[in-house]
Amino acid sequence: MTPGLNTVLRMTQAGGRTRRVFPLFTRPRSNYVSLVHPIAFNLGPLTVHWFGICIALAFLAGMLTASRRAPLAGVSAESITDLIVPWLLLGGILGARVMFVTTYWREEFAGKPITEIFMIQRGGLVFYGGLLGASLTVILFARIKKLPLWNLADILAPSIALGSVFGRIGCLLNGCCYGRACELPWAIPRLLGETDQPLVHPTQIYDALLNLSLYLGLAWFFRRRKFDGQVFAIFLVCYAITRSTVELFRGDYSQAHLHGGLTPAHVLSFGIFLVGVSGYVILSRREKRAI
Repeated sequence: MTPGLNTVLRMTQAGGRTRRVFPLFTRPRSNYVSLVHPIAFNLGPLTVHWFGICIALAFLAGMLTASRRAPLAGVSAESITDLIVPWLLLGGILGARVMFVTTYWREEFAGKPITEIFMIQRGGLVFYGGLLGASLTVILFARIKKLPLWNLADILAPSIALGSVFGRIGCLLNGCCYGRACELPWAIPRLLGETDQPLVHPTQIYDALLNLSLYLGLAWFFRRRKFDGQVFAIFLVCYAITRSTVELFRGDYSQAHLHGGLTPAHVLSFGIFLVGVSGYVILSRREKRAI
């Protein structure tokens, strides 16, 4: 346990064993460890969670960067703003929540009030579900507004990676998506809830840094793309690879969700990788035939 941890955790005795619990407070203390508490602050009866704040920041950062990129591709910034709010916001969150609920129904929701399904401010969003939901809303929006679909996808792709950075920071502060036991110098305490593992891989940080690198690379490449859909296809391929790599260090999956040592995200990443490669080949050939 790190020296500063006692400033955040208090020790109680329960059933003859030591149990670590968080104290109740309405404003986090100054020690950095307190920032990992899932609750940011309380406004009277309203509890504001760090995860919800980070998701809001993810959409805001995505909207600002995509709207600035759009004119470079002949699309107005207003069109991107109209797409993200409310289309992508609703489609992305709905898809992410539906996939989480269907995947973890037995562990998280069975036998609990049905209202728990809507408590997204406490976490429980799956990125690939959000990507699917967002993709469907982009297709619908493009048809209604008569905008080029793959051009829109290229505009949004770097911003999706940037939004994922904030999402993973939210996971870190929420105490979810944590890594397996680790003894490396950069290991961090899991902190949240009751746990027997003192230090774990900071998988949320791994993912955030990889997504930040992906955002910078895609934003740079956007001006150099050769055909519509190229940036989005590269995003799918690269994200599938980086996500699969981080999944090797995850420690929050139960045995029921592991398949031959592979996590659900490994399986989905393989499919996303194939979609990205196939999309790149098909769209590049279409571009060559058009020349």
